[in-house]
Amino acid sequence: MTRDLTQSFKTDPAAPRVPAPGNALPYTPSAPRTAPSSNATGSVAFPDGFLWGAATAAYQVEGAAHEDGREDSVWDVFAKVPGAVLNQEDGEVACDQYHRYPADVALMKDLGIKAYRFSTSWSRVVPGGREVNPAGLAYYDRLVDELLGAGILPWLTLYHWDLPQAIEAESNGWVNRDTAYRFRDYAVTMHEAIGDRVDVWTTLNEPWCAAFLGYTGGQHAPGRQSREDGLAAAHHLMLAHGLAVEALRERAPDANLGITLNFEVEDPLNPDDPADVDAARRLDGGFTRIFADPILRGAYPLDVLEDVREYGLEQHIQEGDLEIISTPIDSLGVNYYHGNAVAAVPAERPLDGGAPVSRPSSNPFPGGDGAYTHPRGLPVTTQNWEVQPEGLTRLLLRLQQDYTGPRGIALYVTENGSAYDDVVGPDGFVDDQERLGFVDVHLRAVKDAIDEGADVRGYFGWSLLDNYEWAWGYGKRFGLVRVDFETQERTVKASGRWYGQVARANAVPERSAAPVPYPTGDDGGDKAVPTE
Repeated sequence: MTRDLTQSFKTDPAAPRVPAPGNALPYTPSAPRTAPSSNATGSVAFPDGFLWGAATAAYQVEGAAHEDGREDSVWDVFAKVPGAVLNQEDGEVACDQYHRYPADVALMKDLGIKAYRFSTSWSRVVPGGREVNPAGLAYYDRLVDELLGAGILPWLTLYHWDLPQAIEAESNGWVNRDTAYRFRDYAVTMHEAIGDRVDVWTTLNEPWCAAFLGYTGGQHAPGRQSREDGLAAAHHLMLAHGLAVEALRERAPDANLGITLNFEVEDPLNPDDPADVDAARRLDGGFTRIFADPILRGAYPLDVLEDVREYGLEQHIQEGDLEIISTPIDSLGVNYYHGNAVAAVPAERPLDGGAPVSRPSSNPFPGGDGAYTHPRGLPVTTQNWEVQPEGLTRLLLRLQQDYTGPRGIALYVTENGSAYDDVVGPDGFVDDQERLGFVDVHLRAVKDAIDEGADVRGYFGWSLLDNYEWAWGYGKRFGLVRVDFETQERTVKASGRWYGQVARANAVPERSAAPVPYPTGDDGGDKAVPTE
């Protein structure tokens, strides 16, 4: 059992937790870094106790979508909408982790992964948002025990976008303020069931996606296209976070509580052009500051409120809400995949990173009109996401300076990874050097931030497994472990073996050549063996 490990992630219940200052911050652009750092090529050791993990999400890996009392989530319904998901694929089976979790846990143990970031399914635990389902709770009870028995820290996320469909259909989903209180009750239900063994609790994963891809752009479930609804959902998601933190803190004063936000670095294409600077400000406000400032500083940015004034956000902000939303937390999860160059005019050849689906969608930024992203000639993943590791360094330093450092909140990179077209060799092995190189340069970027003062304490690779990639269906693979979706056979890729070596050594090994912007070559990991 791993009580020593889990104890190390508890918090001191008597320690003072710093309240939010009550003021937001303006957008201040920073410049991309062009000079290689001292961590660019050599062996890079991480601080003692640095946590090495891997991440998944319930709907993306569990399957068993209608077993043991689970009912539809908004994603079960959205996946059936014609043209919403590539090939109209769904998570009915996914990676079948619901049945195969012992083997997946054993695989993580074999690789040397120290923590597993997973989410619990609200639709499994409280089907339809009604009565608690004992069979759903029992699954997470078994999973947690399996992880602890393998010496792996359970890092639990309560919400990764799978709202019970009945709450959406009958109560207007996250547009309804009451959903925040129902989420608090669900959080308490989970804690009552497994809080004696789980010490790290993340309330929400990427509320920007849930609110704005789900309710404004229509790219994600539930597929609405309303700027008003997206802003209402964003506020109520943050209120749900604050209410859950209050309730969990009352029940477990030494629990490690936090939230995971997704971030991009928005750079003006021409930093000397005020129009480009303002365009970057709009995207930064509508992606980062609209969540970071209420949660970590206790106030909405004034420029963001002005950008979206016509869409009614302020009517949802009741007295006391921001105090609840900014309730002190212990950890901030940072999800980072890429940055953007932003201009006030459209790009001649823009990069489209969305799934090529036929269902129409809208701009997910309520205040983002007149802001356009431009390619910069950087390498891209197969999703057309630019590879920009130095953006992660700048992001972590910004968070440390403006948000987490003044309040004593630890930083964890809770998602970082890449989709590439894997080539399966005759022996079933995937020698995915591009993905390995992507992780390598981003880990070096994390160490750059640590060396410059960012309190970053862990890294979770996205994803442990190839899985259901939302609107892309099964069309994009992010896994450190390959999944054959016909047979469910697992095969550790070169990147997974390499990452396991990093986790065991607490160090990134030396590369034979400078990665610009990611390393190439045939080094980086021994061959994987198929695992079932």
